[in-house]
Amino acid sequence: MRDGEQTPGVAFTAKEKIAIAVALDAAGVHQIEAGVPAMGPVEVDVLRRVVAAVERASVVAWCRADRRDVDAAVASGVDAAHLTIPASDLHLRTKLGKDRAWARARIRDCVLDATDRGLRVSVGFEDASRADDGFVIDLAGELRRLGVTRFRWADTVGVANPITLHTRLRALLDAVPGPWEIHAHDDFGLATANTIAAVQAGFTWVSTTVAGLGERAGNAPTEEVAMALRHLLGLPVDLDTAAFRPLARLVAGASRRPVPAGKAVVGDAVFDHESGIHVHGVLRAPATYEPFDPAEVGARRRLVLGKHSGRAAVRHAMDRHGIDAPDEDLEPIVGLVRAHATVYKQPLSSDQLRAMARRVASRRGARPRRG
Repeated sequence: MRDGEQTPGVAFTAKEKIAIAVALDAAGVHQIEAGVPAMGPVEVDVLRRVVAAVERASVVAWCRADRRDVDAAVASGVDAAHLTIPASDLHLRTKLGKDRAWARARIRDCVLDATDRGLRVSVGFEDASRADDGFVIDLAGELRRLGVTRFRWADTVGVANPITLHTRLRALLDAVPGPWEIHAHDDFGLATANTIAAVQAGFTWVSTTVAGLGERAGNAPTEEVAMALRHLLGLPVDLDTAAFRPLARLVAGASRRPVPAGKAVVGDAVFDHESGIHVHGVLRAPATYEPFDPAEVGARRRLVLGKHSGRAAVRHAMDRHGIDAPDEDLEPIVGLVRAHATVYKQPLSSDQLRAMARRVASRRGARPRRG
């Protein structure tokens, strides 16, 4: 609702933001970064309405390291503020014309102001993946003593390497113990991998967006990270995972960014099977070609007839649709199925399959029987 909405061309109405916040809360999301109150009175009002609508999740306002942003956060009625400061010399020099001493003084001042006004404060180190780790450790240690509850390590342009990230982030935790959060971008398609690496290193918070919505290539997708934590790391995930697909549709509609059919976990086609060897395996034991039960995320598997279908898939489809045919007809029916899929590039309907069975039966002077 903050980084996701920063996607170019995406703008949620107040009604959409509240609906998304309520859905996230119902799914069990622990904290919702609901917006940027410094944008003005309209955003402040929306944040206040989100706070009123959400029952369980903590609602946090995203702020720059600026006292005016803290003022706006207080006015929005949130209980927590996330203060962001550039951590890399590249960002400090190029974007702001500042240095590390300025960053240290600026974020320290804002943290003291926000905590004095009763806000729980987390601090984000923007572009931390390209920052000097010694500077990040030194600054985090100082801010922890000032009452900062959590630090966000941001891979702002998605350049972190998940193979080496574990060692790097483990060193941060050893130097400054306590809650750390990973915020990964997907510019190289590694946001989920980097998020998992951070959790393996000891990070206890993950920053995600539904379906990976976000600037450029997006952020680590909520649904991917949650299912990977559960199934790859064996960690408890106290979210309603069956809500992931409705959530993705809700966000896709509000953002006008359709969810790709092959999108992991929430795509419409990710539990479809067509290849003959796959269908044969799934019919015997779904785990042969599915990493988890589709029902876990509110989905159903589909066995699709197409160019790569085999006898088992065709027989299963015919049985399911009440089309009876002898084994001798299966091979020619499979041939017709493959030819149709090659020409029309779409799965067959039950009526089309029935017509094919009739055609094959008529060639040998018989008619298919209805089951």
